[in-house]
Amino acid sequence: MAETLRPDLCVIGGGSGGLTVAAGAAQMGASVVLFERDRMGGECLNTGCVPSKALLAAAHAAESARRARAFGVSSPPTVDWAGVRTHIDQVISALAPHDSVERFEKLGVRVERQAARFTGPDEVEAADGTPVRARRFVIATGSEPLVPPIPGLATTGFHTNQTIFTLPEMPAHLLVLGGGPVGVELAQAFRRLGAQVTMVERATMLARSDPELVAVLRQRLLAEGVVLHEGARVEQASAKGGGVTLVARLPGGAAVELTGSHVLVAAGRRPRLDGLGLERAGVAFTPQGVTVDRGQRTSNRRVFAIGDAAGPPQFTHSAAHQAGIVLRRALLRLPARSETRAIPAVTYTDPELAEVGMSEAAARERHGRVTVLRWPFRENDRAQAERTTEGMVKLLVDRRGRVLGAGIVGARAGDLLLPWVMAVAQQQRVGRLAGLVVPYPTLGEAGKRAAGSYFTPYLFSAAMRWLVRLISWLG
Repeated sequence: MAETLRPDLCVIGGGSGGLTVAAGAAQMGASVVLFERDRMGGECLNTGCVPSKALLAAAHAAESARRARAFGVSSPPTVDWAGVRTHIDQVISALAPHDSVERFEKLGVRVERQAARFTGPDEVEAADGTPVRARRFVIATGSEPLVPPIPGLATTGFHTNQTIFTLPEMPAHLLVLGGGPVGVELAQAFRRLGAQVTMVERATMLARSDPELVAVLRQRLLAEGVVLHEGARVEQASAKGGGVTLVARLPGGAAVELTGSHVLVAAGRRPRLDGLGLERAGVAFTPQGVTVDRGQRTSNRRVFAIGDAAGPPQFTHSAAHQAGIVLRRALLRLPARSETRAIPAVTYTDPELAEVGMSEAAARERHGRVTVLRWPFRENDRAQAERTTEGMVKLLVDRRGRVLGAGIVGARAGDLLLPWVMAVAQQQRVGRLAGLVVPYPTLGEAGKRAAGSYFTPYLFSAAMRWLVRLISWLG
């Protein structure tokens, strides 16, 4: 029999969250065994965040060239798909060493390039039969694309984020199933790179985001030529003329045929838990993921779960945050709880859509009277100079002046969201941000102006004018 490994920590999954735990634990002096059956770095590095943002950057470069004439510069773009793919590969290669087996072995982590499954509440077994008895275990197996059971889709052929970035040719007409962040980002990217794009969404585009902010992005997609069918249900897929035809049922009940060269399925994700033997470990789970408490501990006190494996929110930054919670709890026995109030979400389109905290509907339901503050980017000098005047900053403030939520749709919205993440997390009053000195001219001024508008009804009221006259009369 193989010798039993007895590390302090056993991590199953070498994606973003698992690697953060493994690296942190090893550098803190713990012995660590890490299992990864596929590629180090997981979805984020290889088929998710990194390649998608590289593709979006290429698409942005093409669109910037098209818009250059407005700045007095002529530069019509020519898109070379092979060159775009090379760019994506180079970005992945530049980041891969940070997630490599070699780096983690230098940190002292024992990396096992194979699968593992639980055989009991305190033991896992590697695919080669090696048993591992650790003090604590961390499930960080991530998620995989959810493929809807559409008749004919499996035999017709389709792509997901796992295959779309390695296409040998640019799609002539891409049919996108799903209007969530992934579907919307890739729909705009491929449209800007020259493909015809049709997007089909069962509900509404970006249904979890603020409708007022989504409307700005929807208008941009339509203006760029993306064909959008919301409230439509795909009922059938079939091969036709070297391409794919989808039969979709529109909101009014009419059926329409949508024909394209390629299909991208972006209909959500499901946690990757198959084959882990969670029942043997006494670890409770649902179709949404492993059940955890605020400290990421499962129903088995020895086992933690983080990232997509533990269900929504399915963000790389959430996984990294949860990894820090696990390190404090599993290694140092410190009380720690995951942040739930201020988890930011960004859709990396153009304009970007960034949000944190409560939605307007949720804020009104919970707090009753809510003040909504808005400031449009068309009133921002930097946005005017760069011709990025679409969108706004939108803030939700309770009756005590505390920031409940914030949303930004506009250029670099994800970068502009940080002070509002802090405001929501720390329950700050809007006056603290209104009083900041912000450099001019920057897009960040839009946030300050939105915050400052909270005081406009008081500063420019009849009562204030009376007070100023009174003080003036007093000398």
